[in-house]
Amino acid sequence: MSTEHAPGRVRGTPAGRDPRVTVAVITRDRSASLLRTLDALAALPERPPVVVVDNSRDDTTYRAVAGHPAITRLLRPAVNTGALGRNLAARHARTPYVAFSDDDSWWEPGSLARAADLLDRHPRLGLLAARTLVGPEATEDPLNAVLAASPLPPEPDLPGRPVLGFLGCACVVRREAFLGVGGYHPLLFFGGEETLLAYDLAAAGWGVTYEPSLSACHHPEDHGRTGRSSLVRRNAVLTTCLRRPWPVAVRAGTGLALAAAAGRPGARDALRETLTRFPAALARRRTLPPHVERAARLLDREPAGGPRRGAPR
Repeated sequence: MSTEHAPGRVRGTPAGRDPRVTVAVITRDRSASLLRTLDALAALPERPPVVVVDNSRDDTTYRAVAGHPAITRLLRPAVNTGALGRNLAARHARTPYVAFSDDDSWWEPGSLARAADLLDRHPRLGLLAARTLVGPEATEDPLNAVLAASPLPPEPDLPGRPVLGFLGCACVVRREAFLGVGGYHPLLFFGGEETLLAYDLAAAGWGVTYEPSLSACHHPEDHGRTGRSSLVRRNAVLTTCLRRPWPVAVRAGTGLALAAAAGRPGARDALRETLTRFPAALARRRTLPPHVERAARLLDREPAGGPRRGAPR
């Protein structure tokens, strides 16, 4: 259950606003960073509606952003929803497309309009992964080169390069496709959860592509949070258990067990949490259709465009 607030809500579609894309932002206890993101989104020529999901532990963030003109909906779940906050935001969106940002990322001017144009022109396109520029110097995120070099063959009815990986705060989805596959999986919560969503979209027949003409700005900071590497390790194994053939899952689990035995940082926590969640993964297991499994195996051999660390809270 969540509480909804609507500071600064704009009724109707004001002149100059592109009515096709909502930006969904998840945040937790980072009000200063969130305000910077909201200011950047408010300055975009598309003037997108913004849905914020506040996973914070107290009212500090709400008090800081209440009344901000960028926000059309502010949702305050009773518990921390992690990446599932994006599912909640998408359900509250009233546009055909949803772009995702974290509280330390936003979109470059014109990118949302270009994304909407591409989604309009390509009805099978389910997700566009954008180019990510990091920090004030706009440094290329290493993932850009990885996605650009994806070995998956081009598809004539889709723009960009087909991939099975992306960065969660730098993508635009077709709302129908995203909600149709259930959005982000509840078992993963956060940390490397993007690969499973890409698998599920591809399995449902939707295209997932990298389009470098779209750019998102990411200004990460050292927020003192620990344990992310163990979550990414955990979710990488759980993703194989949920969707890949058993030999692939066994190899992934064995690799994690060996890392834990060797004392690698975060591996023991990841192994313990993987084992705790394994019965639920087994109950929800659904293997990929053959054409998607072939693509996943190609990426196993050449990891370009494949699994990527997650970024949400």
